[in-house]
Amino acid sequence: MPRVIDLADTASCSLDECADALAARRFDPLDEESLAHGAAWLRRLGNNDSFLGDLLIDNLAHRHREEPIGQAYGPQSIVLSSHRGDCFLRANVWPGKDDHLLNASGGSTFLYDLPHDHNFNFLTLGYFGPGYWSDYYEYDYGAVAGWRGEPVALRDMGRQRLEPGKLMLYRAHHDVHRQLPADELSVSLNIMHTNPAMGWLDQYRFDVVAGTLGGIISNGSSDAFLRIAVALGGEESLDLAETFARNHPSDRMRLTAFSALASAALDDAARDGVWARAESGGSLMVAMEAKAERARL
Repeated sequence: MPRVIDLADTASCSLDECADALAARRFDPLDEESLAHGAAWLRRLGNNDSFLGDLLIDNLAHRHREEPIGQAYGPQSIVLSSHRGDCFLRANVWPGKDDHLLNASGGSTFLYDLPHDHNFNFLTLGYFGPGYWSDYYEYDYGAVAGWRGEPVALRDMGRQRLEPGKLMLYRAHHDVHRQLPADELSVSLNIMHTNPAMGWLDQYRFDVVAGTLGGIISNGSSDAFLRIAVALGGEESLDLAETFARNHPSDRMRLTAFSALASAALDDAARDGVWARAESGGSLMVAMEAKAERARL
């Protein structure tokens, strides 16, 4: 399960002070001194119980016309600081189990009841409300090829809640959690670690009952662009898909390329030919996905 960081500090800071402190020193969750530095500043920001409400009221009052650079909003996530160096600050809103928002939008909007890992490290702190619950698991990322239905040895680590003031490090490709709705509306604060390779590192969902991998949930813009380009037609897009299918270093992108080529094939026989090439292409993940596609044909 995520690493719980026991850090007592009654000092508080502003959002700008926290963002500046993180930007002034490289944030590396794998380095103990850097991790301690980041955790201390996230704790201080969490001790400021008014900054987030003040920020939201100010932006609502000004209709976001004077919104600071780097801040952004979505249905659940509030990006609090711009990407400076190798991290940024974020707040996440977790609706309670009886909230209208959850009933109207459904749990999948908030990744509730979807066991998954992460392809990045991040620090999280319970800021407001009782906090969401999670069933935690651990697994060996290096032992997984990544095909749907692949058996995975998930180690059950029990259920815990991200309570107010609780500080945890979620470890990339190690910690898996199945989030459950908070008892009441809750908010967490995060320091999100980023790196240039993150977009090519796969993030998975799991079937914790069957003990299998459910699929990749980190498809990026490049995957979508290739599918669209092939669907729109043209020899250049088909040539690029063929090149990616044969040689791309990412198995996920190779599978995307084969899938795009199969979707452009004229009939089932041609599609089977595409997937036959994929099955013998040298990647276990692509081969197993191709085998399943051929079986469906």
